[in-house]
Amino acid sequence: MPVRRTVFFISDRTGITAEMLGHSLITQFEGIDFKRVTLPFVDTAEKAALVAERIRRTAEQDGTRPLVFSTIVKEEIRRIIHIDATAHIVDFFEAFIAPLENELGQESSHTVGRSHSIENFHEYNHRIEAVNYSLAHDDGVKPTDLAEADIVLVGVSRSGKTPTCLYLALQYGIKTANYPLTPEDFGQPGLPKPLQPFKHKLFGLTISPERLAQIRAERKPDSRYASLDNCRFEVLEAEALYRNAGIPHLNTTNKSIEELASTILHKANLTRRIY
Repeated sequence: MPVRRTVFFISDRTGITAEMLGHSLITQFEGIDFKRVTLPFVDTAEKAALVAERIRRTAEQDGTRPLVFSTIVKEEIRRIIHIDATAHIVDFFEAFIAPLENELGQESSHTVGRSHSIENFHEYNHRIEAVNYSLAHDDGVKPTDLAEADIVLVGVSRSGKTPTCLYLALQYGIKTANYPLTPEDFGQPGLPKPLQPFKHKLFGLTISPERLAQIRAERKPDSRYASLDNCRFEVLEAEALYRNAGIPHLNTTNKSIEELASTILHKANLTRRIY
């Protein structure tokens, strides 16, 4: 039976940074069942006191110290949570800001919510525009309007195009369109006509036929669309098209959306517009 530990991600804003950094650390420990609890917007002494009490109760119930990952900025609020030793606290602000202040010879602004705010309107606007563009150009909805795209993902149905497009838009501010390859696109000389002017923007996605059949069967069970033979045909034809046209491509079978987006960003020499 795996060991169980409660993990708190605490922040004075959204909690995204605490979750991301904390999750990266605890995934290195196998055989432990982590119960994750996110507590965002802990931005007053009253809220901090309630959080501290909840941590104490959890320690009593579990019979072991919870883990706490914190990105709270204000010292007076952090102190309320730190005062009790019933948890093991990893304070990212405390761990990293002081050494940076020493190195840079300057005190930090101690501004709450800088990493996920809309203070930089230009950067935030890039995110909104990219997301709107990707939604409007999903699955070849506007194949004649690809000139504005930073990149166009190409692949057979259910190969991972849409979630990768949206992740590139939301996390990096990249305007991403996608074009679904259908049986009508195969066996023809060259690229499908709508894609021909944008060959330099194309990036292909492929997937194992077995995994593709499994995904499609969840959507349309017992259909030709989901049959293994049809999936093999479409994948082989798509990969042949990529090779013949000289289009870079990735296999999505064992890659997360985060891995796919990061790899595409690097291989396509795209520059992220937001952080």
